[in-house]
Amino acid sequence: MKKIILLFACCLTLAARGADTPADTQHYIDIIRSNIFQDYKGMFKPAKGKFKHAFITPGNSSYQDQLWDWDSWLTDIALRQILLENGSADDKKAAVEYEQGCILNFLDVAANGYIPVVINPSGKGFFDNETNFIPWQHNMHKPCLAQHAAFLVKLNGGDAEWLRDEFPKMQTFVNAYYNHYRNPATGLYFWQTDEFLGVDNDPSTFFRPYGSSGSILLNCFMYKELESMVYLAGRLNQAEIGNSYQKEADDLLHSIREHCWDPKDGFYYSVDLNLRPVTQPLDKAWQFHMGQPRAWDCLIQRLGVWSGFLAMWAGVATPEEAKQMVEKNMLDTNTFASPYGIRSLSKMEKMYDVRATSNPSNWLGPIWLNANYFAFRGLVKYGYDKEARELVEKTVKLIGMDFEKNGITHEFYLPENGEPVMNAGFQDWNYLVLNMIAWYEGKPCVEEF
Repeated sequence: MKKIILLFACCLTLAARGADTPADTQHYIDIIRSNIFQDYKGMFKPAKGKFKHAFITPGNSSYQDQLWDWDSWLTDIALRQILLENGSADDKKAAVEYEQGCILNFLDVAANGYIPVVINPSGKGFFDNETNFIPWQHNMHKPCLAQHAAFLVKLNGGDAEWLRDEFPKMQTFVNAYYNHYRNPATGLYFWQTDEFLGVDNDPSTFFRPYGSSGSILLNCFMYKELESMVYLAGRLNQAEIGNSYQKEADDLLHSIREHCWDPKDGFYYSVDLNLRPVTQPLDKAWQFHMGQPRAWDCLIQRLGVWSGFLAMWAGVATPEEAKQMVEKNMLDTNTFASPYGIRSLSKMEKMYDVRATSNPSNWLGPIWLNANYFAFRGLVKYGYDKEARELVEKTVKLIGMDFEKNGITHEFYLPENGEPVMNAGFQDWNYLVLNMIAWYEGKPCVEEF
């Protein structure tokens, strides 16, 4: 039996075109489809150098020949929507090599579970000139590798045989997070440094003490990564292994809800793990605070960062929590809501700054398409279809205007007028707008695992 592409029926009861679609929205939808269908193959790169497998790049000259962790995953989700709508049978078959290659190239460089965030065909990493390099003192590939693999396996009818020989490496990768990036007292995962966060200057981690940030982004990703490992183990007839990851997922879900939810603000936050240890008196000697030492293991960081909405995307938030998150945060024009989507940092934060920066990329307020996409998915998951449609319309206008004016898209945008900021030609997760459009139109759409 031929492999079946698993499609997700996206609220087919929603009317999409004609009177229900504003004229300007339809105009930009047509522009987006025309442009994306023309140039998506520019992201495909052949095997070269140390890369044994073909792979996918973000499609910008700044990232040529670089294989990035969450970029390749999210780009692939957009790619499959493109192929669904405009790809031939041969196109779909040819794409598999590049998709699986992203995962296999990363697994090829796994060393005791450590996988870099970005690799290139030269085989040299950012830290190759550093003496006494200790992997576990640095950040590694975000926990989306198993998610990417599970996406491909499910997309192709559950066939995981291509991954069987490499699955032990994926286990060591996930286990390395547990052994080196997990705080036992809270059960939460933390960034070792502020290097290669993806969300580069997220103030909950940026220039903070190393090992101190129990990032809500990292923990939501880790929860989905563990769920993905359960699925992959099942497809490989390794249920006992899957059961162990299910236990870890259940424990992590409890930890996130216990430590990261703030009922005061109705939001999920990162937490500060940088607390002095509670020491026990020696030989009953007197010491400060011995009468009542701290009884908490972390402190909430009340910083309005967009990644709190990942608790909805990951299914961590309860329905009651999601309601507060939407009404008190996502729709608030004083904080996150803007004419073009979700600000990467609340406008009320003192660090809010939308200037162009590189190394780090700026996540202190500009609009990033992947943040819009994750927020959109969270809205859909919890039944906020009206709000999801409004966010799609904002995103369509944002990307459509860029294509119409410049013929390309950029890496991030100004929240108030949608003007592009930098890195012209960035494709990557910007093309997830196509998945959002498919849902908006009530058509089959591809979504992540």
